Amino acid sequence: MFCRFADRADAGRALADQLKQYAQRDDVVVLGLPRGGVPVAYEVARALGAPLDVLVVRKLGVPWQPELAMGAIASGDALYLDEELMRETGVSQEELDRVLADEKAQLARREALFRDPQRASVDVAGRVAVIVDDGFATGASMKAAARALRARGPARIVAALPVAPYDAAERIAGDVDEFICVASPELFFSVSQFYADFGETTDDDVRAILARTSPASGHA
Repeated sequence: MFCRFADRADAGRALADQLKQYAQRDDVVVLGLPRGGVPVAYEVARALGAPLDVLVVRKLGVPWQPELAMGAIASGDALYLDEELMRETGVSQEELDRVLADEKAQLARREALFRDPQRASVDVAGRVAVIVDDGFATGASMKAAARALRARGPARIVAALPVAPYDAAERIAGDVDEFICVASPELFFSVSQFYADFGETTDDDVRAILARTSPASGHA
């Protein structure tokens, strides 16, 4: 049985060990998915000596079961919808439109919150972009993030996670160039089960982590 991570920082250090081939390279950028992916990404960026940035993603939850992702949106108008799940749950176009409107407003709010005038987006064009989250269950957020990032012209997109289901690589195979995961257990119910401390990462936590990095270079 896979042992739990102590917390997100511990998970980030374990993930960085799996990414050593990208250490100390000028062509690597690390992007954390707010909010929970940012503390993990910080440890990865620090270990690799790479710039750190955020890529804002919002999950589209089924209206009567918000924790169940029927899709996700990301910066740059990227959209991923799990059409099979939507059919199974009976979500109507009207219900989807309401969720989309709410989440687009939240995405814009977080973009403004995390992207102050002194912190422009790190350029990913022609570089290896490592997208980091604290784990995933459905892969919806990672798919949306990868699709948003692809439009910015990276040479390679790497999805990097501490933990994900055993079939996670198959779920996002068409959207990323490489998938790296510390653990992919068969018995998977939620990301939180693999952390001793899975406390909420707040907006203030994300801002504090970003404040530790150089606004000009993004280096952790």
